[in-house]
Amino acid sequence: MAKSKAPSIQEIEKQLKQKKILPVYYLFGEDSYSIETTFKEIEKAVAPFITSDFDKETYYGENQTFSNIVGLASTFPFGSEKKLITLKQAEKPRDKKEIVNYLKSPADFSVIIFLHDGTITNPESEPYKTLANQGYLYEAKELKGKSLIDWLISNVEKNGKIISYENAQLLTDISGENRNTLESQLEKIFIYIGDSKEITIDSIRGLSTSLKQYTIFDLQNAVGKKSKSNALKVAHNLLNNGSEPIQIIAMLNKYFAGLARLAELTAANTNEYQVARILGTHPYYLKDYHLARKLYSDKNLANVFTALLKADLSVKTTSIDDYTLISILIAEIIPD
Repeated sequence: MAKSKAPSIQEIEKQLKQKKILPVYYLFGEDSYSIETTFKEIEKAVAPFITSDFDKETYYGENQTFSNIVGLASTFPFGSEKKLITLKQAEKPRDKKEIVNYLKSPADFSVIIFLHDGTITNPESEPYKTLANQGYLYEAKELKGKSLIDWLISNVEKNGKIISYENAQLLTDISGENRNTLESQLEKIFIYIGDSKEITIDSIRGLSTSLKQYTIFDLQNAVGKKSKSNALKVAHNLLNNGSEPIQIIAMLNKYFAGLARLAELTAANTNEYQVARILGTHPYYLKDYHLARKLYSDKNLANVFTALLKADLSVKTTSIDDYTLISILIAEIIPD
């Protein structure tokens, strides 16, 4: 698959702040959150130019053609300065010629927003090549790592609150990297902390307790203490509340990889704050790492990684149910 050279969808926000509205936007990519939020921002920017409901229409690609969309865009608005046409499932129509011709000279009284589900397999094919050449093609890539944490911190600040980098990382570790889920968690936290300005580790943990939900850190703590019954209880709670087995496996792999490195970092006299950052955990949980490392020898850890690999392969190659898979994994990590 050829790599897309389309600019980031984040560029649209900068353009809109400068009052620049394009006649065409083609949004695609893996990050549905960015596509949806950018779509709403474009709608908001165009809204002052629309005075009639007839000049704002939404269609779906499964029952539309590009030819019809071009025809609608080429027709003058009913009474507004502009008209807004949205085509969802923009990857479905197959009649490319009409849209390619339109893109070369789009109507200045229309704004078309194309919403494409997923990635583009061949960016050099039409209409994507012309869209890119005209500056109408934008890609929404999933935010990961530092970029995701920076987004979370920024989102918190927009709501008049603050959160440290470590606590933002903790929240992403607990909730996963889906931004819709993270935004939902933030809304709950804002209600939970009330007038307090800072989202602390206590407020993050307190919310989970109030909702009677465990976090991946509760599972790590139970596994770290080799408490099989508690680990099973926590794991089943996580599954009941929407966690995917692959997410649990990934976080446990990260945890035990940290345990494996702990002795090396301690021997090098690395300070605790740096150790926590290197291991990808919150400093609050570092004491639990030290206690767990005393219970897991190098041989134990080798067996754990074998069990994690086996579970990962099972997720991808078998139809075993989630509860059985995770139960077997915990039993192999903490044998009788």
